[in-house]
Amino acid sequence: MDLYCVMGNPVAHSRSPWIHARFAELTGEALSYERTLVPIGGFAEAIATFRADTSGTARGCNVTVPFKFDAGALAAAHLSPRATLAGAVNTLSFAADGIHGDNTDGAGLVADIQRNAGIALSGRDVLLIGAGGASAGVLGPLVEAGARRIVVANRTLDKAIALVQRHAALAFEHGVTIEAQPLNATGGKFDVVVNGTASSLAGAEVPVGASVLKPGALALDMMYGPAADGFMTWARSNGATPRDGLGMLVEQAAEAFTIWRGVRPPAAQVLAELRALLAAT
Repeated sequence: MDLYCVMGNPVAHSRSPWIHARFAELTGEALSYERTLVPIGGFAEAIATFRADTSGTARGCNVTVPFKFDAGALAAAHLSPRATLAGAVNTLSFAADGIHGDNTDGAGLVADIQRNAGIALSGRDVLLIGAGGASAGVLGPLVEAGARRIVVANRTLDKAIALVQRHAALAFEHGVTIEAQPLNATGGKFDVVVNGTASSLAGAEVPVGASVLKPGALALDMMYGPAADGFMTWARSNGATPRDGLGMLVEQAAEAFTIWRGVRPPAAQVLAELRALLAAT
């Protein structure tokens, strides 16, 4: 049996095992997919242990907070172009020549916003909150989607500046204005606001004020389930359209599944089924 998993801390909340099991069922692929809680500082050891599992053949791994930079370092010799640009990895593939790293977060986010939420990003003003691994993975695809202006706002401004500088050439190529700003001075109002911080997981307040929202703006938290409730309530109470990260999760999983198995699963169907399942529980 081919083995896959998702590694993170925390990870008990992850719906990835259900998603990939459903993908496998719908595409006729045979695989096993589990959650793995990884101690902080123990990512490389966890990967080695997983690959040594004798119950099957380890083929790949999804990586969630806070290990996306660790995954990038582990796969440094075999990074995809989008993972190289992001500097962070959420999808590992195990091959004879080593560990390969990719980043499907941005593809998942853009697909969810444009296909599932029905909002074209071309010409839009986008605020990306946070400059960690989650935000690093999505900035490139947001640029490639043709947003007019993207502001990366972060508590530590230097991290936002570094992320923006890494994407400067891509932004110039696509005619997109990108800039770094502190959280308390983001510079205007936005059509789309994406929370890429872990504030929701910690139950913290939304890290920006409601002044960043244009009327009817889409406000999307990359988290989902109860963790996203606070952000979504904030968005709704301030006239924005709230959206959690469940669609992004399913879409990025579909991209990872395609990398691993060479088969594109029906993401829209699985997203609808998962939302129905969560609504019933």
